[in-house]
Amino acid sequence: MNFKKISFTISLIFSTIFFNQSKAQITTHWLLNTGYVYQTQSFGEIGVKAIFLKKDDVLYRLGGSALFGSANGKFAAIPKLQGDVLLNFQKGADLNHSHYFLVGAEATTKYIAPKVGVSILGIIDLTAGYGIGLSGQNISGKELKGLNINFGLNLPFVMLNDMLK
Repeated sequence: MNFKKISFTISLIFSTIFFNQSKAQITTHWLLNTGYVYQTQSFGEIGVKAIFLKKDDVLYRLGGSALFGSANGKFAAIPKLQGDVLLNFQKGADLNHSHYFLVGAEATTKYIAPKVGVSILGIIDLTAGYGIGLSGQNISGKELKGLNINFGLNLPFVMLNDMLK
């Protein structure tokens, strides 16, 4: 399975979710995403995410980013697409119940990884999963498969704009 097929599949799943929603207005917020990814190697991450919501109890996020790191002493940059669903089981209790359970997946040109975790205010993400290496895809001879750990910081562009004023 190549990266284009994986990207198409993720896009198809999320577009189906959005088109099956009732006619209520969906709000979109854009986020700057930075973080750390461990996938048999350590990577820094930077990218952009869009968060879609009708109510605060279920949030959908789609994002694209790049992973930067070193594999066997050589610099590597890997494109990454990701999709998440954040669930807050206490409706209407935003700050009193500020954590979300997170279920998602990420796909790169080297691996795909389903993941689960927790998100605090939708800003700080801690997730873990299992990376499945794509056949024949490696970085400097090292295949990226196995335990996948992510720490992410999602900063809303509105907040960044207000801070820079």
